[in-house]
Order: sequence, then structure tokens, then C-alpha cells
Amino acid sequence: MRRLRGLEAALGAGGELYQKCDDLTSEVYGGNKVRTLEVLFGEALERGSTHVYATGAFGSNHATATSLHAPRVGLVPGAILYPQPHSESARRNLEVTIDRASCHLRALPHWSALPFGMWSQARNSKKTLQRATIMMPGGATPLGALGYVSAGLELAEQVHAGELPRPATIVVAAGSNTTTAGLLVGIALAVRRGLGFRPNGLAKPPRLVAVRVTPWPVTSKARVLGLAHAASLLLAKLGGDARLACTRAELGALLQLDGSQLGPGYGFGTDAGREATRLFEAHAHGSLELTYSGKSAAAAIQCLRRRTAGPLLYWATKSSAPLPQLTGEGPAAPARMRRWLERAHHAEPNA
Repeated sequence: MRRLRGLEAALGAGGELYQKCDDLTSEVYGGNKVRTLEVLFGEALERGSTHVYATGAFGSNHATATSLHAPRVGLVPGAILYPQPHSESARRNLEVTIDRASCHLRALPHWSALPFGMWSQARNSKKTLQRATIMMPGGATPLGALGYVSAGLELAEQVHAGELPRPATIVVAAGSNTTTAGLLVGIALAVRRGLGFRPNGLAKPPRLVAVRVTPWPVTSKARVLGLAHAASLLLAKLGGDARLACTRAELGALLQLDGSQLGPGYGFGTDAGREATRLFEAHAHGSLELTYSGKSAAAAIQCLRRRTAGPLLYWATKSSAPLPQLTGEGPAAPARMRRWLERAHHAEPNA
């Protein structure tokens, strides 16, 4: 947790801006995916899986995190991915994913082919007697969201301990909705139990501003709340306490979806995101990219400039650990991935 005083001064907006440093969740590869993979890898190992497949876009942080962290717990990583707009960050992520993958890489022609790609890989794994777990994009399942239920409670404990004042507004990127859904449940439970966020007088519980980086209906309110509600039901079941379940109305009262930063769509950079990237690098010593963190940071800056109710907390989801050097020992990349990488090297920088 840190206060971004340099950025506050540069913006001259007069508000308090803090950062939740989930970029530091691991020295190997941090960011928000680490919390999700912790529980999903645990489930895979409990089921006796030997292989684990990430799914998503070519530049997926989830796939990169899987390729780097799965071997650390004894799982063999693979990936089922589809193309996205070219950018430097996506290119570097895909290069690492290919380099560190130890089993099959599947390149799909389009995101719409993902359900078939996952089914096909599950079928092939069964034929070859490979015990495989194939994860949803971003780990977007009730179990995957539990990693961020604990993150919401962790934040509440930090507020309770006086590490930062109670934030009125929390800004986070919303892609697969896993992070947003888990945070909603964690914050709702903390508010209920008076941990950090207990309203005093006219003070309200914090508002979670989820900044869309994927379009509707992926980040529709119904979908976010559905995942959050399901995660709370799972938590209640695992904890043997029905009181841990949250209603959709309770969760919805804490959520605000912000589509102002989406721009042309997923993976496309925006001018506001580029400005946020420059400001964070110059005044907050932080490195952003334009697919996720640049857009959520732009929303946080917009909130500060508009003097939105504060203190304001920006949730950093991009790993700040440097990507490892390529070993050249990964499997041969599918032709579609190779062609995409060749074009990415010559494309106009997007992020």
C-alpha cells in the first residue's frame, strides 16, 4: 500500500490517491492473476491433474502467469489462445507464454472459437490419458474469485490497522470479472462485520468502480453480480456458514461499472490510457500497459480530477516484476502465433 503523492501534486486536484500494490504479489510474476491461480492450482492438484491450460487472448496475463507459476507447484503449463490487437506488452507476454509452456499450445482463429478449443483440448487430453485442468479465461469461476474475496478482506484489515484511511472509491480494471467479483464479496463481508469499512454516521461503504476493458456483455452488471453471488455461495458452503452468502442487491449496491475507458475495444489503446501511463511512469514510478492497467489508471485520474468522493484507491493489477529472459526451449509455436508475432514486431506501438 502506498500513497501517490507525486501524482497528486502533478494533477493538482487536491484529493488523496492511494495504490493497492498487487503488482508485488510475486517476485516471479505478480499482478492480480497470482491470487486467482493460488486457489485454481490447489484445486487442480487436489483433483490429481498433472497439466493445466490457461485460456484467453494471445497477450493474456493469465496465460503468462500460468506458464511461469505452474511449474513451481508441479503442474505442466499449456495455453489455448486467440488473437488480439498488436501491442508491445501483448507480444512480450505471448513470447514468454510460448517459451515457458511445456505442453500443447493451441492458437484459435477468433475468440468465438474458444468454447470449441477448450472442448477439443479436453477431448485430446482424455484420449492421451493426460490428467488436465482447463481454466476459464482469467480464472472466472466462483472458486477463482475466492482469491479476491481474501484480497477485499485484506484491504479491510489494512484500513482497520490504520495503513490508509477508509477509501470512499476503489478503482479496478474489469476484464474477466474475477477480480471485481471477489472484491465485491470481500468488501461486502467486511462492511457487514464492521472490519475497516463500518459506516459511521453519514459515511457510506466504499464504492467499487470497475473499469471495463472488455465490452458488454462480458462485463455486464448481471454477469459481474452473478459471479460474485456464486462465489459467496461457494464460500458459505466451504465455510459451513450460510451467513457468508451475499445477496445480489447487497453486492450491487457497492458496484459501479465504468465504460468510459474502453475505447475501440479490448486490447486497443486510448489517448487517456497513454496519458495515464506517462503520468504514472513520471510521478508514481509505476509501469502500465494499455489493455488493462492504463485504462483503469485513466479512470482513477479522471475521478481525482472530477473530485470524486475520496480518499481514492487505485488497485494495481499489472505485475511490476520484469519478465524473464527467453530460454528458447519452449515448444514450437503454432503458425498462427508465429505470424501474429511477426506482425506485432512491425506494428505501430499500441501499448
